[in-house]
Amino acid sequence: MAASSTQGSPAAHDTHHDIFQLIHHHQEKAARLPPIEEVKTLLHHSSRGFLSTFSQKYQGYPSGSMIDFACDAYGSPIIAVSNLALHTKDLLANSRCSLLVAKDPDDRTDLIITVQGDALPVSESNLEAVRTAYTTKHPHAFWVDFGDFQFLRIEPKVVTYVSDVATALFRSGEFSEDEFRTAKVDPIYQFSKPIASHMNKDHSEDTKLIVQHYTSVPVAVMHLHGLIFAGRWLMVVAALFLLDH
Repeated sequence: MAASSTQGSPAAHDTHHDIFQLIHHHQEKAARLPPIEEVKTLLHHSSRGFLSTFSQKYQGYPSGSMIDFACDAYGSPIIAVSNLALHTKDLLANSRCSLLVAKDPDDRTDLIITVQGDALPVSESNLEAVRTAYTTKHPHAFWVDFGDFQFLRIEPKVVTYVSDVATALFRSGEFSEDEFRTAKVDPIYQFSKPIASHMNKDHSEDTKLIVQHYTSVPVAVMHLHGLIFAGRWLMVVAALFLLDH
């Protein structure tokens, strides 16, 4: 949650401090996905990240590039790379790499994931399934069938994350290959944006009242950012709002 603040009298300052304390207290107890499921869900629904490799051309220094990807059934990122690309040459010589994915690149407090692992060629027996997963995520990627392209699967060794950087709710952690492989993807996330859009467009006053009821925070403007599945039936709103002055 985010809230606006203004300068004013000491009384107004105390009021805003109390409100921020209410927000902080609510967020500490708010239901949320387990971190591993939150991480795997974001990765599953993302399509582009920052790939880092060990440069063969520049004496092994780290080299970075933006790259499209999809995930296989176990959550491992799949990339389609050209043999002409420098990052492909890097990976074929040294498979170790990392893939950084940000939920919102413009918001440093939002979730950031780094997958560290080995980018390995996909076996012939898995090629069709991998191609289907990639082209489902990137339906216009006709170039994957060009002769100089191949699929690589990044096999995670460790997956790390940070969230809420520079806030009182800072979180970070890491997961092993086995933990990440067996984690679940949130089934609600795929419907989150259309539901939130509908609520913001047609029920903004209702959602504002809901937030005020459950947080005791006076709300002037309410924008539903998304939903998550937290428990058997419970859906929890993630809200962005401005305080009522």
